[in-house]
Amino acid sequence: MKAKQYSKRRLFILHLITLLAFFMLMVMAGCSKELARVPKKQIAPEINEPVDDALTEREEYKAAPMASRSMKMKCENYAGAADMDYAPVEHNTEEYDHISENEFKSAVQNPLSTFSIDVDTASYSNVRRFIRSNQLPPVDSVRIEEMINYFTYDYPQPAGKDPFSVTTEMSLCPWNKENRLIHIGLQGKKLDYNNLKPSNLVFLVDSSGSMSDTNKLPLLQKSLKLMLSGLSSRDRIAIVAYAGSAGLVLPSTPATKKETIIAALDRLMAGGSTAGGAGIELAYKVAKENLIKDGNNRVILCTDGDFNVGASSTGDMVRMIEEKRKDDIYLTICGFGMGNYKDGRMEQISNAGNGNYFYIDGIREAEKVFVHDLRANMFTIAKDVKIQIEFNPAKVKAYRLVGYENRILAKEDFNNDKKDAGELGAGHTVTALYEIIPAGSKQPVNESDELKYQKTVTAKNSSGSDEIMTVKLRYKPIKSDVSTLIVIPVKDTVVALDKSSENFRFSAAVAGFGMVLRDSQFKKDLSLDDVLTLAKSSRGKDSEGYRSEFIELVRTCALLKK
Repeated sequence: MKAKQYSKRRLFILHLITLLAFFMLMVMAGCSKELARVPKKQIAPEINEPVDDALTEREEYKAAPMASRSMKMKCENYAGAADMDYAPVEHNTEEYDHISENEFKSAVQNPLSTFSIDVDTASYSNVRRFIRSNQLPPVDSVRIEEMINYFTYDYPQPAGKDPFSVTTEMSLCPWNKENRLIHIGLQGKKLDYNNLKPSNLVFLVDSSGSMSDTNKLPLLQKSLKLMLSGLSSRDRIAIVAYAGSAGLVLPSTPATKKETIIAALDRLMAGGSTAGGAGIELAYKVAKENLIKDGNNRVILCTDGDFNVGASSTGDMVRMIEEKRKDDIYLTICGFGMGNYKDGRMEQISNAGNGNYFYIDGIREAEKVFVHDLRANMFTIAKDVKIQIEFNPAKVKAYRLVGYENRILAKEDFNNDKKDAGELGAGHTVTALYEIIPAGSKQPVNESDELKYQKTVTAKNSSGSDEIMTVKLRYKPIKSDVSTLIVIPVKDTVVALDKSSENFRFSAAVAGFGMVLRDSQFKKDLSLDDVLTLAKSSRGKDSEGYRSEFIELVRTCALLKK
């Protein structure tokens, strides 16, 4: 009897094991089927990382506790990730604001061109990320001025009382030989490292679920650890997080206490939704409470831009930041990641907050932003820098500003000290290009009808002048709310393209590359081969290898376009 009961029990257990095994096979088959549906074009590589580092990060990811991963991630998003060179992306919801390319304007009807300087570089590193992923970037991700200003140029140091020098140069336009290209370069004064002002830095870290990928929060943690070596005993760091690790993670702490700061960084975990507005409020509060008089006070926001809880609309965020900048606390935004990156939102917020904006696509870019260019990125030497060009209609039929579409100002804004503009960092260079159609050219230009009640009259002495334009700049010294004016006449002197400076030719090559990527109506028959020739002839010293890297990107893009 007992033997029978034992036999029935054993049979029951065998049936149960069989059912469980069948159930597990069905689940695994379902996951595999769903994973197979992910298109290959959505699979994005870990950009700019050595292979060994990438593998290490994936092993760390496998070993990390579930609490540090996004609760929204499904099995198909990380199953087998340790054995892949690519990390699957569930949905691509990246957002870029539309850019309407600057067109030619008549120098008779519109003699003034006014814009705010831009020292952001996010567009270039983001474009690099796409090309290295073997994809052409979205057209609206290409902001030509940010690509040009990613690179430094060999301009003279300022010699006078003004904190920057101004350089101009004119040659033939590489993409339209009938036109000319005018190059304007600003060079910020370098810091006196013997009298360096202390920094009060508050890192505002997005630790929401969308930041769980290895190229987001884990890369951010490594990036900030790199920065510590460049800070002094007079500098202080605080860390505020929102979402997964909410609130004040680290009170304002001397930068020399590296172990304390690193431990706080390591405690950050990704999870939850993104209450960006509340985080910004707290970060500015902490910065204000620890304000260093005459020091460098700055909030550094690190995020993928996916604000979705609280004050979440771009307009709300911009208005909040505009209010906060009144305390002379500057803003830096560092973007991370891919798949749901919100570029347009972060660009607008940085513009509103006396800020600058970078995109960190890998550990080498983190080294550039937080180590090599740390002082230039974090120390402002001139506020609200505006440029206004007055063209001589006797020399110029029409002109167009290359890039800077999101930085255009009304001509009246130039003299309005209440109008916000861009900030210039210590040692920073800023470059702008104008393509001009010479007077007398037969090229058609869009013009409005003649006015009924007044006439536009050109000054009698303009035709006899040797000036092609006048460059005017306004800036506010750090401790002043009243702007200073600089006026520089520019002679109508053209040098041959092959005799132009490396500054001129390389900036033109980068601008041309941006125009090809945007399929600009003004690029004429400019090819990537033309861009390569121009860039290779102007590579220069290139001690950091950034220009050589640009040349390789152009070559890769040429292959992608075949």
